[in-house]
Amino acid sequence: MAASRQQSDLDEQQLVEKHIGLDYERYGGRADARLKQSGVSVWAIVTYLGVYDGDVDEVARIYDLSKEEMDAALAYYRRNKKYVDARILLNEA
Repeated sequence: MAASRQQSDLDEQQLVEKHIGLDYERYGGRADARLKQSGVSVWAIVTYLGVYDGDVDEVARIYDLSKEEMDAALAYYRRNKKYVDARILLNEA
């Protein structure tokens, strides 16, 4: 079970590295990470998921993102939840 979890973590990290721009410091830190190809920020994707009741397919359609890009954004969010959530709160203020 532990080996399976480690593989899953590794797969998720590779997905994040493939699709999330890791130069996020130029945008303001981990809270403002963006997808490499489209430039859509992870916090915006997460916010729209709340608006559309968690409908991943609808949010992907709105932003014209592939399933893999959405998976990467959500993986990044899981790994950096406190930063992204803080960014969302700041945006709402």
